[in-house]
Amino acid sequence: MMNEFEAFLQRQCRLLKRSEVSEAMEYSLMGKGKRLRPQLLFAVAEGYGLSAQAGFMAAGALEMMHTYSLIHDDLPAMDNDDYRRGRKTCHKQFNEATAILAGDGLLTQAFVLAANSSDDPVKALKIVKELASAGGAEGMILGQIKDLEAENSQAVTLEQLKEVHLYKTGCLFTAPLVMGAILAGQDAAIPQWRRIGALMGLAFQIQDDILDVTKSSKELGKSASDLDNKKSTYVTLLGLGQAQDAMTEVYRQTRDAIRQMNLDTQRLIAILDAMEFRQY
Repeated sequence: MMNEFEAFLQRQCRLLKRSEVSEAMEYSLMGKGKRLRPQLLFAVAEGYGLSAQAGFMAAGALEMMHTYSLIHDDLPAMDNDDYRRGRKTCHKQFNEATAILAGDGLLTQAFVLAANSSDDPVKALKIVKELASAGGAEGMILGQIKDLEAENSQAVTLEQLKEVHLYKTGCLFTAPLVMGAILAGQDAAIPQWRRIGALMGLAFQIQDDILDVTKSSKELGKSASDLDNKKSTYVTLLGLGQAQDAMTEVYRQTRDAIRQMNLDTQRLIAILDAMEFRQY
């Protein structure tokens, strides 16, 4: 099924008029990403009895938004990273101007897919609103600016760091869970999915902080740059041992919350297990 989704993403890229920008969009989107967000959406949709294919448009929109955020995050004005997903970042493979435009292209194309995510116009509108909320100035973008503000700061508290992670990472973990519920007509469960998404995003980001100091850039497939950028992380605030304990506890809370949901959670738990024991 994930191979089918990869082919779907490729087709979406090939539908665009060919240009250096569309090539850069495809280069970044079709890199060897984890595709966690699409997998989460499919798991919720299937848990409620839908097919994964019913979520392809919404999942594609999410993956485009996520990829745009990575392109811009890697730029010299932000994290200034040279490698992503095991190969050169977009601005290194092409140039900065093309990378900016490729990110813009993916962001706007994401809404084309979101608008076509369901034959039910009410559901499609809800998907569009969720995508905008998750990626906008009160979501991922807010987390990004808070993250940049925290660079070189000696006064970042653990609560402030949690807030950064909630917005920068958690919003795009919450969105696929919520979108899966929307497509399945399970709006009443959305508050619980938001809590699960926030926990999942926090666990994932704590783990990223740990991997940044325990794995090489080659193993990660990207530059391990947080220490170089003097960013506050769970490891710098708590130390490696306590950060690992915190990660394990948040994963436990996430797993418990998923098991309380009224659907088949087997696939979701399997994804969470794979996340917890990932090495990159």
